[in-house]
Amino acid sequence: TLLYTIKFEDTMSRVFVTVGTTSFDKLISTVTSGSLQEDLLERGFTHITAQVGRYQELISPVTGMTIRHFDYSSSIQNEIKAADLVIAHAGAGTALEVLRAGKPLVCVINDDLMDNHQTELADELSRSGHVLSATPSSLAQVLREASLEELKPFPPVDHHVFKNFIDSIAVS
Repeated sequence: TLLYTIKFEDTMSRVFVTVGTTSFDKLISTVTSGSLQEDLLERGFTHITAQVGRYQELISPVTGMTIRHFDYSSSIQNEIKAADLVIAHAGAGTALEVLRAGKPLVCVINDDLMDNHQTELADELSRSGHVLSATPSSLAQVLREASLEELKPFPPVDHHVFKNFIDSIAVS
């Protein structure tokens, strides 16, 4: 059973973008560029909420788009919950939070990082069909070609796994 049954053409309107606790200016400048805003509008998205970190550049919405942004928050749970699509840095904590909330996710890899674990995580989650993976330079193309309805739901947390593991080693 697929979790994501909403298509881009349906009544989707809200995008949440987050850089997490890192600095990822390329992600924010890409998402807030006029061309990407136009692409999102064509797919029915009219609102962008962005957690921008230390990003300092002026953010200007194109006609028809509303953009709200903030630097940091102790919790982004409400923004994730309100979103129809989440575009986020490919950090493990953020990816798991979004997937557990049942929201379609585009993991954007910060390709400026050395020894980039984000690539491994985003590629594996993408290979398994749970997320779309992009870099800032490929984000527009990934969104144009995206098929959110084909994303697979992330398995729910099984609280018995850890207990069963402890039980198995305690018996040894």
